Amino acid sequence: MSEIKISINMLNTNEEIHAENKNLFDEEGIFVINLMSAPGSGKTTILEKLIPRLRQNLNMAVIEGDLYTTKDAQRIESKGVPVVQINTAGPCYLDGSKVREASLNFDLREIDLIIIENVGSIASPAEFDIGEDIKLCVLSVTEGNDKPLKYPLMFEKSTAVILNKIDLIKFTNFKKDEFYEDIKLINNKAKIFQTSCTKNEGIDQLSEWILQQVKKKTSIYK
Repeated sequence: MSEIKISINMLNTNEEIHAENKNLFDEEGIFVINLMSAPGSGKTTILEKLIPRLRQNLNMAVIEGDLYTTKDAQRIESKGVPVVQINTAGPCYLDGSKVREASLNFDLREIDLIIIENVGSIASPAEFDIGEDIKLCVLSVTEGNDKPLKYPLMFEKSTAVILNKIDLIKFTNFKKDEFYEDIKLINNKAKIFQTSCTKNEGIDQLSEWILQQVKKKTSIYK
């Protein structure tokens, strides 16, 4: 596992680097997902569940963003996929330059899919395009159904929204109908998945959808 520590770097040219990253990934036929959420939503666990399913059909790698630790990267590495850790040492997001440097640790000729697990934050990661094909955001029912309206940018920019920890909904005051209405108001094109990693609910459907997205770009789906 490679580890990259990068100092705070507020780039005015992030859009240019995003375009360069996108061109690089397109040339190599790599589909890239920017996975975003607030801390504790369960995105690392979702990724752990997805990897064995996705690896049956394609070669993948993971870029892990975190403030300081390598804990999530160690969990992902145990699943047998190449992983690079980026520690931002403060900023709650990854930008294009960090993703570019991390991606050069992989043999891009051998990869079909890169999933970038962004730093845990419900607002900042959505502000930066980093070379991805799609953004996915995760919201757990324990966070409350009011978050899409309070922090709309992440939901506006996401191709799909993952409502996680659905098995705990009976222990919360999460109003699913309001959640669906709010997502439709913010982004009526977003696909919504309901998942429970504890009960393995919705993971197969999410995995199949991701494979179909990759297929559209790479034509390697088996």
